[in-house]
Amino acid sequence: MQRILIGLSLTAVLAATGVAIAQPAPAPAAVSAPAPRPLPSGYLNPQTWPDAALILPPAPASGSAREAQDQAVFKATRALEGGPRWSLAQNDVPSLPANMLKDFSCAVGTPMSPEATPKLMAMLSKMGIDASREVSAVKDVFKRQRPYIIAGDGNICTPKSDSLAASPDYPSGHATWGWAVALFLAEMAPDRATPILVRGRAFGESRVVCGVHSVSAIEAGRTNGGALLATWRGNPTFRADMEGVRAELEALRKTGATPDAAMCKAEAEQTAKTPW
Repeated sequence: MQRILIGLSLTAVLAATGVAIAQPAPAPAAVSAPAPRPLPSGYLNPQTWPDAALILPPAPASGSAREAQDQAVFKATRALEGGPRWSLAQNDVPSLPANMLKDFSCAVGTPMSPEATPKLMAMLSKMGIDASREVSAVKDVFKRQRPYIIAGDGNICTPKSDSLAASPDYPSGHATWGWAVALFLAEMAPDRATPILVRGRAFGESRVVCGVHSVSAIEAGRTNGGALLATWRGNPTFRADMEGVRAELEALRKTGATPDAAMCKAEAEQTAKTPW
């Protein structure tokens, strides 16, 4: 998951707020700099995040049996390139809230979107802020390289870049996020819990197929996602927002709207089993 990087120059801040930038006077009076804009907030803060560095097992050590297993899966899944499971992995690369609504629509059984489910969209946006910041913090503790870097070769399903390489492998942010969203949606639509959780598992597995995360990082991401959801549920604002989302989804499902059947059939075929 991409880290949140916010940096605005003074000129950009002034321009964004509509303040004209005048030429300096011969003897300018002291002017206070504008107050910094607050970062977007989620439901948690650094004091209430679960400490994943203590919760998760250590990342596989170099030369260990776990690392050898991770590398064996990486090499085996390179054979999936160009196939339908590879295509699903590419689909699962974007992980913004709007993407998650689309990706889980078949599993929930109704076409979710920012327009159709605005309360859910807003809630996922706040959850995503928490997940991104918490994962970035714990990745910096373990500092494990991604599997394609350890292997030194092998294609991945997304362009290689310096920013991707600089973001550590363990735990997987996508697996953390996908599993947290799946657990949340399963509670919102319990009669659809099985397909929702299957899709959540597959969302994390897409990162192994893609070649950008190890199996160990995916497993750690699921644990991390569960820890995040448990912590969110301790927040009264989160619980109140849940009830609004529950009612919104129930109303949408009563309309009888369903996702594209062919798309859902193809997705189900690719998510039915772990691809290694």
